[in-house]
Amino acid sequence: MPELPEVETTCRGIAPYVVGNIISNVVIRDRRLRWPVPRDLRKKLLNRKVLNLERRAKYLLFHFDHGCLILHLGMSGSLRIITGDQPAQKHDHLDIAFESGSVLRFHDPRRFGSVLWTSADPMQHALLAQLGPEPFSMACSGAYLHGLSRGRRQAVKTFIMDSHIVVGVGNIYASEALFRSGIRPQRRAGRVSRQEYEKLVQAIREVLQDAIAAGGTTLRDYVSGEGRPGYFAFELNVYDRGGEPCPQCGHPIKQLRIGQRSTYYCATCQR
Repeated sequence: MPELPEVETTCRGIAPYVVGNIISNVVIRDRRLRWPVPRDLRKKLLNRKVLNLERRAKYLLFHFDHGCLILHLGMSGSLRIITGDQPAQKHDHLDIAFESGSVLRFHDPRRFGSVLWTSADPMQHALLAQLGPEPFSMACSGAYLHGLSRGRRQAVKTFIMDSHIVVGVGNIYASEALFRSGIRPQRRAGRVSRQEYEKLVQAIREVLQDAIAAGGTTLRDYVSGEGRPGYFAFELNVYDRGGEPCPQCGHPIKQLRIGQRSTYYCATCQR
C-alpha cells in the first residue's frame, strides 16, 4: 500500500503538471472504486483551473475555486503523468486531461482507492476531520505522544500507526523508526518514557524524510507520479529482514506479528 512517503513523492511529481493548469477533459472508465466516483465529476472539473495540490495524511487534495477533489490511492493505486495519445490499459479508471496536453491517469487494480468531491472545507470532510497531526508538524512532539500514551496497554508500534494519533506512520516506517530510536515494537505504549518518545518522533521524521528523498518504498507495485519506482527498500535496516544480521550489532533480526502485521526488530539494540 502506498504510504506517506509514496503519496508525498507522487504529490511532488505531478504538481508541476497539474497546478495552474486548466482541465480540458475528464474520462471516467469505471466508477466502482471504494466509493463510487461522483457521476457529475466531469461537469465539476471541466474548464476549471487547479489552484493548489497538497497532501494530508495519505490523501491528495486538488484545490479549485469552487471545491476540492479528494483522492486516495488505496491499496494498489498510482497516478501517472502521460501524453494524451497513450491508450488506456486495464484498471486505468480515470483520466484528467489538461489544456497543456498532459494527462493525469489514475490506475488502481484492486479498486480500493477513492476519488471524491467536496464543496466545503476538505479538512472538515468525514475522512479527514478526525486525523491526527502530520509527523513533521510542531503538533507532533514527544510530549504529545507521551501524554496520549499514558495508561495505554497496546504495543507502541500499534499506537504510532493509529492515524487518529499521528498520520503517515505505516507498517514499514514504524518498524524502521522504532529501530532507530532503540524501542522494541511490542512494548506497551504507556511504558515508553517522554524522553524515548522524543527520540521516536525524531526517528519517525528522519525515516520518512529519507524515504521521501529516495522516492518511496518499492515492495510490490508502487510507482511515482512520473512512472519511476521508489528505491528506499534497499536501505531498510530491519523491515522484511527477519533472520538477517542487524546492521548495528550483527545479531539476527527477529520477526513477530503485532496487530496482524509483520514486525521486525533487533532484540539487542531495541529495549
